[in-house]
Amino acid sequence: MHRGITSGMDRRSFLTVGSIGGLGLSLGDFFRMQAASASAEEATKEGVAKSIIQIFLPGGYAHQETFDPKPYAPVEYRGPLGNIETALPGVRFGEVLPHTAKIADKLAICRSMTHGEAAHERGTHNMFTGYRPSPALQYPSLGSVISHEFGPRESLPPYVCIPSQPNEFAGSGYLSSAYSGFSLGSDPADPNFKVRDLNLPNGVDTGRFDKRRRMLDVVNDHFRQKEKSDSLDALDTFYQRAYSLISSAKAQEAFDLTKEPEEIKNEYGKNQAGMRMLLARRLVESGVRFVTLTYGGWDHHDNIANNMKRQTPAFDQGFASLIRDLERRGLLASTLVCVTTEFGRTPKINPTAGRDHWPKVYSIVMAGGGIKAGIVYGSSNATASEPEDNPLTVEDWATTLYDRLGINARKELMAPGARPIEIVDGGKVLPDLIV
Repeated sequence: MHRGITSGMDRRSFLTVGSIGGLGLSLGDFFRMQAASASAEEATKEGVAKSIIQIFLPGGYAHQETFDPKPYAPVEYRGPLGNIETALPGVRFGEVLPHTAKIADKLAICRSMTHGEAAHERGTHNMFTGYRPSPALQYPSLGSVISHEFGPRESLPPYVCIPSQPNEFAGSGYLSSAYSGFSLGSDPADPNFKVRDLNLPNGVDTGRFDKRRRMLDVVNDHFRQKEKSDSLDALDTFYQRAYSLISSAKAQEAFDLTKEPEEIKNEYGKNQAGMRMLLARRLVESGVRFVTLTYGGWDHHDNIANNMKRQTPAFDQGFASLIRDLERRGLLASTLVCVTTEFGRTPKINPTAGRDHWPKVYSIVMAGGGIKAGIVYGSSNATASEPEDNPLTVEDWATTLYDRLGINARKELMAPGARPIEIVDGGKVLPDLIV
């Protein structure tokens, strides 16, 4: 719903407002008051969550083999893998998640996520933007909206992608490209990991760097007076943030995994999943507002048992370590961690021992940052084919995330053509998920 200036006002109210002009309040005064009230309602202010870590597992992991096993379903629905107890009495996870099962009491396990998009690109769009895809408009990602609303903190980019922007929907959409995520350019699991553009080129010391910056400022001022465009503004913002990164010792250290003790690296796991999650923790600890990271490929149409056994252990170890590490550092209460994917998998095992695309119901998990701990939100039916109760829509999920940060998802941002667009259209905050 895109609200107009007379939203919520019927004809009787309109006439009543007009009639009070004689009391010293004109119709123009009323509209100014209404606008001021709306601005106050929509104002962004810091919430209980100071940062978000979005762990996206692309391809569509199977809810039946992870967070919503069906031990009593027929084998063709239950699948080839077993299930295990968790720290929550009566709640079971797939056998491939033994570490995560031990921290289930710190999680909100959402078993009723649902939408109608069975194509990878469209499902991914939903989970990165909070919107269904539209041919008329390119929506900004959650990270870009957060970057737009809050800006940088502690000389660090507000939005970072590990190891790089994972898809086109993780970009800034109709917002300025200045709000795009900062991509590392290399993988933290690489023994020679080094963030691109974070260090001065060979032969350039700080004095020469400052001189070049002053010269560039003169050139930028000239062009800024001649032409006004998003590309110039975005480029200027990019340079300013790049200068902040290069000149800030704290920013440099945030990306430096060599500062981590070996025992911590071993706890997370010296692999892609572990090192990406460890770097995410370092970044939110230093001030980054939104980190998105991806791991693996979960489009298991074939041989789901072996694929899950091969790929899940690194995620399981890294994720459980991340939650424990955030908690012992006093960061979990202010850091909202999400594990998401674009959709679930079909209720029945297919003829090639895998599962196909299924958006009707799937599972995500959340922790920290003002989200209730040790709960199961919603459920799927006996065959994990559709929600049984409390369906969790993409819009409600995104609105709840924004609320935890202090962003009113009903706030309107300006799209091209001076078109106001709500951050999320039609979502609501879910009280059963928040503290």
